[in-house]
Amino acid sequence: PQHLLVRAARGFSVVFMEEPVFADEPAPRLDVSERPGGVRVAVPVLPHGMGEAEIVAAQERLLRSLLATAGADFTVFWYYTPMALAFSRAMAPDIVVYDNMDELSAFLGAPQALLDMERELMARADLVFTGGVSIFEAKQGRHSDIHPFPSSIDVHHFAGARQGLADPADQAGIPRPRLGFFGVIDERMDVDLLGEVADLRPDWQFVMLGPVVKIDPASLPRRPNIHWLGGKSYPELPAYLANWDLGLMPFAINEATRFISPTKTPEFLAAGLPVISTPIRDVIRPYGDLGLVEIAATAGEIVARADALLAAPAGDLAPDWLARVDRQLATTSWDRTWREMQRQIERVRTTKIDASSAAPARSVAARPPVPNRAREMERQAVDV
Repeated sequence: PQHLLVRAARGFSVVFMEEPVFADEPAPRLDVSERPGGVRVAVPVLPHGMGEAEIVAAQERLLRSLLATAGADFTVFWYYTPMALAFSRAMAPDIVVYDNMDELSAFLGAPQALLDMERELMARADLVFTGGVSIFEAKQGRHSDIHPFPSSIDVHHFAGARQGLADPADQAGIPRPRLGFFGVIDERMDVDLLGEVADLRPDWQFVMLGPVVKIDPASLPRRPNIHWLGGKSYPELPAYLANWDLGLMPFAINEATRFISPTKTPEFLAAGLPVISTPIRDVIRPYGDLGLVEIAATAGEIVARADALLAAPAGDLAPDWLARVDRQLATTSWDRTWREMQRQIERVRTTKIDASSAAPARSVAARPPVPNRAREMERQAVDV
């Protein structure tokens, strides 16, 4: 989301509304702060002890207040989770977008209400974007205006790893070879598989970057050659990747990963790192099929693929492999993805304006008047 919203902020006023936090406060309030790139983040701060209905009502009031002060003449509600409908369904934005990045209902702890909420959001949405081809194929029959946008890449940012960067302090003392992973560590990772691979090659080092969420940290395999270094900021990542020998994506094969399109696949490749992944459909297509990523389902297969990659002289892997990687990466970028999303939004907006203009007078009169200056002013968007 941050890649898209930063680009959206170049032409829209973007507010990203977070989930609420609770504090010893006398009344609900909204903390709004601006982040680099121009995106504002709004965090509802609610008093302790509120019931579920009160929490929803408080978020609705805060959102209405935010919209009232925004002065927006053209409003887009951009949903990353259907659960936000609970406090926003009574409002009438100009356009509703559902950016369906993952199959949220398959995630650990997903509430049953999520399925009902998603059905409602699908019915309300003017546009549906999906975070990959597999999830698009699964949901294309549920909406008439749905478009796949697989994970893209900020090539310039990650390509810095190819130039050689200083080893970060918490990694510098770890021996080579290093196989690395970065990203959220949750039920989508096959931690048992990681432990098996580490046991098969105790002389290899496994560097794991990312926050541990929704799973018990005690369930993580603890080995002398597995290094859990915690979360890192986006600007820090290239320095870590520059000092790895292989990228590793040990995703579990389960309902939570059935439709994922890992952003880190092209990011590893942009950094110039050979990659081994478990058989995730949106990694196999296109990266595995093009011979850019090695696919391995078991610990033994991962070790065999890694042995071959580590043994190959650099000249045997590049420049042909890197040249093929770069040709593939040249077909996508976050700038290109956002331009196409914006084009779809503008298409829907134009269609709605044309439909409104062509409607009978009695239908138009039933709507609140729209200021004449609306079309001349900069477009505004509120991101839910």
